[in-house]
Amino acid sequence: MAQQFNPQNIKTRTSVLVFIKSSTAPLVLYVENPQDLYNELIQAMKSSTVTYIEKETSGPIKKVNFASNQIAAVAMQEEQYV
Repeated sequence: MAQQFNPQNIKTRTSVLVFIKSSTAPLVLYVENPQDLYNELIQAMKSSTVTYIEKETSGPIKKVNFASNQIAAVAMQEEQYV
């Protein structure tokens, strides 16, 4: 018998995608406040000075380091999970 669909079990979370210039796949970062991280990375991209960014996350990637001049793009993604 097929499993019944129950929308009450589905949760959503927001991740921040960081596209690095030398990489084909983006970094997917799960943090407490994704909007704050998104805004911080956008400001770092726009800045003319190179800064070193180091963040601890709560997802599969626990700690990430990269230079602000290596960011090609930043995006936010909402995903559903059970």
